[in-house]
Amino acid sequence: MTSLLTNNGAMVALQTLKSVNSSLSETQGQISTGKKVDNAKQNASVWAISKTMESDVNGFKSVQESLALGESTVAVARQATETVTELLGQVKERIVSAQGDNVDTGKLQKEIESLTGQIESVVGAAQFNGLNLVDGNTTSTDVLSSLDRASDGSVSSSSITVSGANLSTGGYTAKNVFGATTGVTSDGDVAGFGLDKTGGTDDLVIDSSGAAFAAGDTISVTINDQVASYTVSADDIDATYTAANTDALVAAGLKAAIDDLGITGLTASFDGSGTLALATGAGTPADPAADTDLVISAQFENAGSGGLGLLSDIDVENDPATALANIEGMITRAIDATAAFGTVENRISIQKDFVSNLSDSVKSGIGSLVDADMEETSARLQALQVQQQLATQSLSIANQGPQQLLSLFR
Repeated sequence: MTSLLTNNGAMVALQTLKSVNSSLSETQGQISTGKKVDNAKQNASVWAISKTMESDVNGFKSVQESLALGESTVAVARQATETVTELLGQVKERIVSAQGDNVDTGKLQKEIESLTGQIESVVGAAQFNGLNLVDGNTTSTDVLSSLDRASDGSVSSSSITVSGANLSTGGYTAKNVFGATTGVTSDGDVAGFGLDKTGGTDDLVIDSSGAAFAAGDTISVTINDQVASYTVSADDIDATYTAANTDALVAAGLKAAIDDLGITGLTASFDGSGTLALATGAGTPADPAADTDLVISAQFENAGSGGLGLLSDIDVENDPATALANIEGMITRAIDATAAFGTVENRISIQKDFVSNLSDSVKSGIGSLVDADMEETSARLQALQVQQQLATQSLSIANQGPQQLLSLFR
């Protein structure tokens, strides 16, 4: 039956043409934007995932910048410590030369002082963007290293901690207690507590006179080239303790450190109230001048003092032996700092490369979700254009159908 009021063929052809035109419009949009998912209407789930990942990529850019800044800062510190190590080696050469007879120790001392000044200059200049990791003013610094997204969608940051080194040249109150050197008074009292030569002997005594210690103060005792040290903690100087009690804690801690050395013939006695005395096995006071088999020295390091604090006190004219003993510790400290900076610099470099590769991988993942396959899209565009032409022709034919009824009335 043919109807003048309802043209079913035309309606079908029209719907087909609308569908083809819609698909053609979508395909043209993909070609123009390069994306198969360009907004939440097209695919809300994929669009949301891609936007989250894109925000992570933007975060990775900040992480890369932080790592680059951190790497440069550590590189400057490492270069400084390498230079300081080399300069300390030159200082050691002068000190070794001063051990012999018939040498001009005065000229050697002037060279050492010049090298010391150069070391101070290197340490002072070793900063990047205002941060100096080798002058003792920075305990540690954190370098942003990654953004970590958990399975529940929460995000946290991770950092690489870079520990600072202290290669400054000041801060020791005393270096060699038995030598009555800089910072030691006539009876040996130092900074509110005693490293004393009591009774005219060379016992090492920590007594309870004077003010309390500061957290971080360190007492080191060198006995036959073995070092026992005790560092004062915050607990030691808690407000509930008196100065005397604090000294007692320090003396007890140092006695334990000396006992751990296990030196034959040495007795460390502690009276329980803050006095620690060292003596030979026979009870004779440990006198370096009288007993060549037992050599004891001690030094006190203020909290926050320079790691090269003994450098400025080197005196090859009057005490070349002590200078030689002290320079080894400073060289070791500089080498350890260099190794530590080199290790963390390498870690930062590895992390920077990883974050760069991770960012690229995430970008590829986003592309696989939302980017259009241009070869496939191009082929589909041509097919849809043919379908559009056919649908238009079909609609034209369907619209001509009712006109055939006119021939029935002729």
